[in-house]
Amino acid sequence: MANVVVIGAQWGDEGKGKITDLLSRSADVVVRYQGGVNAGHTIVVEDKVIKLHLIPSGILYPETVCLIGSGTVIDPKVMLNELKMLKENDIDISGLKLASSAHVTMPYHRLLDAAMEEKRGIKKIGTTGRGIGPTYADKSQRNGIRVIDLLDEERLRERLYIPLTEKNNILEKIYNENPLDKEILVKEYLEYGEALRPHVVDCTRVIHQAARNKKNILFEGAQGTLLDLDHGTYPFVTSSNPVSGGACIGAGVGPTLIDRVIGVAKAYTTRVGEGPFPTELDGSINDQLCDRGCEYGTTTGRRRRCGWFDGVIGRYAVEVNGLDCLAITKLDVLDELDEIKICVAYELDGERIDYFPSCAEAFSRCKPIFKTLPGWESSTAHCRQLKDLPPAAMAYLRFLAELMEVPIAIVSLGANRDQTIVVEDPIHGPKRALLSS
Repeated sequence: MANVVVIGAQWGDEGKGKITDLLSRSADVVVRYQGGVNAGHTIVVEDKVIKLHLIPSGILYPETVCLIGSGTVIDPKVMLNELKMLKENDIDISGLKLASSAHVTMPYHRLLDAAMEEKRGIKKIGTTGRGIGPTYADKSQRNGIRVIDLLDEERLRERLYIPLTEKNNILEKIYNENPLDKEILVKEYLEYGEALRPHVVDCTRVIHQAARNKKNILFEGAQGTLLDLDHGTYPFVTSSNPVSGGACIGAGVGPTLIDRVIGVAKAYTTRVGEGPFPTELDGSINDQLCDRGCEYGTTTGRRRRCGWFDGVIGRYAVEVNGLDCLAITKLDVLDELDEIKICVAYELDGERIDYFPSCAEAFSRCKPIFKTLPGWESSTAHCRQLKDLPPAAMAYLRFLAELMEVPIAIVSLGANRDQTIVVEDPIHGPKRALLSS
């Protein structure tokens, strides 16, 4: 039995969907523990592309129980559309469970998200506009609507009174938006509640029952470490905690239940939205990485910003998550380059530093210090074992492992499931017997 957390070790979009799908083969239970429809996973199965925003990747395995935990925020309409899409693709959804205590994104959250972002102007954060931040804000202010509230008309009306009155005042008087009709909202969301009722459970009880029965539990994070509300590039962050510690809070488990933490990082770096990005590229190499890597957001379709691998934020991700090993994705995107750069440190105001500054303004002044390695200029798409990789690709991976001081367990070389090298069992294998320096 092993209970594993999978996290993004960069700014999100690292390819966690494919890695979670791979690891879900060994999992009895998969738990999504934070975030909302601002996240997105794309999984390719036998040339079929499955895009998920809320539902855990483990749903593709019929025997796996998939839980959407209390730490998530739920847009019922989006979730029901995802369920419909899965059924249309002949995927069994009977194993999907939704935490009764998860908070619900309401229409006023989406309206406020878009209006606030527009007001910020040039200082915008780069949100997805899906209402995630305002939903978490209401949760913190104890004004939130939870899934369980959608199952009882009297309770929904009572819980909706204060936030809707407040939000309608803000929408009308500050943002010149039309107020929302309470009766329309109550009717719409009661219908969502009925449609979701068969999936609603006490998520924490289900998880702990599985633990008592010695089941393998996989905790799946959304976004990435550098978007963490407390430990990321604030204020250019999300509104929850994607780091491994967030699994304990969002799923309702103690840290002693976690056996292993696996980080996912691209062989280069991307981020979407606003905020500092020391290794960001422009020009032809940026375009090449973006085009070869299909770097467009699953949720928004926005073009991602591309840059060289940043070992400074990589080491930071190892520390704040307690990573045991790494999965490196999209190595094949680098196949055509004659040389590849890796950021090993920063220069900040004339001083060399090897740590991630907690102040966004200081981080924005950081200049990358690069180590240049030769490229391999040959395709890796066919490689299925380490020995198949070009020597220069192996040297690149070993350098990353040494730089980040953590072994590499998985190497992904394309979107399909079979385009993967598993160096060692990332769940049950010995922690230091993997690809390392």
